[in-house]
Amino acid sequence: MTDATPVPTLEHSIDIAAPVSRVWELVSDLPRMASWSPQVVRTTVAGGVVREGATFKNFNRQGVLRWPTAGKVVRYVEGREIAFRIKENKTIWSFTLADDGQGGTRVVQRREAPDGISTVSKVLTKAILGGPEKFTATLNSGMQQTLSRLKAEAESGA
Repeated sequence: MTDATPVPTLEHSIDIAAPVSRVWELVSDLPRMASWSPQVVRTTVAGGVVREGATFKNFNRQGVLRWPTAGKVVRYVEGREIAFRIKENKTIWSFTLADDGQGGTRVVQRREAPDGISTVSKVLTKAILGGPEKFTATLNSGMQQTLSRLKAEAESGA
């Protein structure tokens, strides 16, 4: 069940001094997300190939809490955008890349909930994750950390 109450879109961006091809190589490799996201512990893609329609399992954490989620890639535009919907809460997470005209890449990470967030997710957020305001602040901080870590890896050339 989903509650269609409007949910604010979360969005953060960063400029990375690396070509789009390098940044795309990283963000389109969903199992690598655990390297950057403070919430993702592990991602396993069914069949191992990331493309539109691919499904995956995440194992997440916040403090001592651990929980699984399932996702599906809903948009995949090579070198430009990857977006995936999380089954349990109906949110869509995306990374959009654009050439900055100087050999670098502008990356925008978004979390949106065009269909609202599931009632179960709202109840769990309130009861276990500190409430929607605290959890949203945690997500915003996590997005900034994710982008900073992505930038460091992309710019290192590792």
